[in-house]
Amino acid sequence: MTKGQTTKKVCVGNVALGGGEPIRIQSMTTTKTADVEKTVAQIVALEKAGCEIVRVAVSDEADALAIKEVTAKIKTPLVADIHFSPKLAVMAIENGADKVRINPGNIGGETEIRYVADCIKTHHIPVRVGANTGSIEKNFLEKYGRSAEALVESALYNVRLLEKFGVEDIVISVKASDVPLTVRSYALLAQKTQYPLHLGVTEAGTTEAGVVKSAVGIGSLLLSGIGDTIRVSLTDDPVREVYAAQHILRACGMEENYVEVVSCPTCGRCAWESMSLANKVTEFVRPYKKKAKIAVMGCVVNGPGEAKDADLGIAGGNGVCMLFKKGETYKKIAACDAEEEFLKEIRLLLDGE
Repeated sequence: MTKGQTTKKVCVGNVALGGGEPIRIQSMTTTKTADVEKTVAQIVALEKAGCEIVRVAVSDEADALAIKEVTAKIKTPLVADIHFSPKLAVMAIENGADKVRINPGNIGGETEIRYVADCIKTHHIPVRVGANTGSIEKNFLEKYGRSAEALVESALYNVRLLEKFGVEDIVISVKASDVPLTVRSYALLAQKTQYPLHLGVTEAGTTEAGVVKSAVGIGSLLLSGIGDTIRVSLTDDPVREVYAAQHILRACGMEENYVEVVSCPTCGRCAWESMSLANKVTEFVRPYKKKAKIAVMGCVVNGPGEAKDADLGIAGGNGVCMLFKKGETYKKIAACDAEEEFLKEIRLLLDGE
């Protein structure tokens, strides 16, 4: 399922985003890019988790030069994150970056911007212009204060700097750690441009709070038809960012080929370990890329009825669990055998089709 708003399509390596393409999941490595072994290992883990575009920090020449070796060992398109140095931007592109993330305003004057723009055009790669509340130019802050208008005008100012030198494949982001400000900023930006938008809540925090803030911000924008690619920013293993992004897309109805696991919160009627099984089932089905619905319900009072549309479900009672399909009971098993038997049934369902 793709979003409704039409934006310009750009290609990051072999991955297209914008223009009605599926919402693309991004993340960023936490390794020193020049440490090729660690960087590649982390990118491979991100690929396995479902990351479609990966970004690396380029802080020095060693990082820029390492991109050539890293890209030779991965499948995912690579984005080089550059600040302040036109030289590093050009080095990263010449060593195989599929996209760069820059702010033209902090690269230098027109000579430096043209230098980078010419390299971008020569190698036919896109560029992301990222504005956030920490990088708004002074004149926009003075005019608008810390607001959506300031963020959007800052981003569009930097976009125009690139457009002046003929760069046309541009992706834009306007991130804040404040969720309402982030949403207002992207909504305003979507009214002013046809460039694809990279969504995210910056500095969202550690996992629990960060996932909630990202889900609220990114999810509300996606449901409004805004956004082409997303990155969930967490102070955690970046693989968790990818899993969180997948859950956001699924909750918004924008990903179909996955196994949905529904489970009740349980109550005093629950007389078996349904919580533990729900977690194990969630991990068990994660690798499957097919549409199915599995239910783990705490009791038999409402379980089968509440999960009537599930392809396969389980509900527990006094030492006994019932397995059901589409709300209809078809098998009784001992609660002590629930995990083994239910996982066996799930495997038959998912592997047997």
